[in-house]
Amino acid sequence: MNLDWEFIYESLPLYGEAMWLTVKLALLAIVFSLLIGLLFSIVLYYKVKIVSDVIKIYIELSRNTPLLVQLFFLYYGLPKIGIHFSEMTCAIVGMTFLGGSYMTEAFRSGFEAVSQSQIESGQSIGLSKLQLVRYVIFPQAFAISIPSLGANAIFLLKETSIVGAIALMDLMNVAKDLIGMHYKTAESLLLLVLAYLVLVLPLSLLLTWVERKVRYAEFGD
Repeated sequence: MNLDWEFIYESLPLYGEAMWLTVKLALLAIVFSLLIGLLFSIVLYYKVKIVSDVIKIYIELSRNTPLLVQLFFLYYGLPKIGIHFSEMTCAIVGMTFLGGSYMTEAFRSGFEAVSQSQIESGQSIGLSKLQLVRYVIFPQAFAISIPSLGANAIFLLKETSIVGAIALMDLMNVAKDLIGMHYKTAESLLLLVLAYLVLVLPLSLLLTWVERKVRYAEFGD
């Protein structure tokens, strides 16, 4: 198979812009998802009445509906009732809505894995609930949750391939446009694969390194 290297070289700037958009979108979605996940998991851990039930409904709704459907609702559905968001805002909100539920479950599993004896020890020295979370529960829960949190972060990065459905020029959309205009399928898909590899592989290696460091800190080398 002969590749058109000139076409590949000329297409690199388009993929570079799409990669930058993908990085911004994924970073914002991951950060907001982590914040939502941490807050909601604390609420679930302490079984706050009514609010916990609302969060459980949100988790089920988020995890059992496709991201594409959520994006269509935000981008095409809300304007019908007078609510308008930009493409980027819809993408960030949609991915955060999805990612927040997964991060919540990841943090919650970490909280529940903290031994009751350590919590009781904290209570015995007079720590408040907030202090217990800050000094006793959260550090251990976070260490336990890192593998799941990392997997969710990579999942969200790869899910950016869906946002082209609402007219954002992400990597997938750039590849489809180039194929449609120039019929350079092999070259466009090769650049697409390499672009995602450049984004996902370093993140995966970084998260593996962090997980190893945390494990060694907890259990020794």
